[in-house]
Parts: sequence; structure tokens; C-alpha cells
Amino acid sequence: QELLQVRKGGGAGAVPLTGSSPQRMTDKCFRKCIGKPGGALDNSEQKCIAMCMDRYMDSWNTVSRAYNSRLQRERANM
Repeated sequence: QELLQVRKGGGAGAVPLTGSSPQRMTDKCFRKCIGKPGGALDNSEQKCIAMCMDRYMDSWNTVSRAYNSRLQRERANM
């Protein structure tokens, strides 16, 4: 079962999740939310994973926008 879902609305200038980032997000959220792995996720585990991934994506988008903004400022100053 794949825990990674694509979240819409990343915003203009957001850097897409690539490389090991999706795996890192999945690993962190799995460790945080799943106490005892089983055959299916219960309702609270599903909610925890969804919230965890949303927070991860929000953080990623904030950092990527700041990074892109800084790059644009530095390019303008060259």
C-alpha cells in the first residue's frame, strides 16, 4: 500500500518533491503514525498520516518558495 499521495495546489514556484524526499516523508509519517503495522490502517492512523503528509508538504512548499525567492534576488544582483 502506497502512503505517498500527490497533493494539489503546491503553489507557483514550488520545487517538486523529487529523489528521496517522498520516501523520507513516507518513512517519517509511518514511524510517527503507525504503532503496530497490520493488514490495514485504522481511521486514526489514516488521519495521522494525512495530517503528517500535509504538514510535510506545507513545510516543503514554504522552504522551496523561500529558496526560489532567494535565487531570484541573487540573480537580480549579479
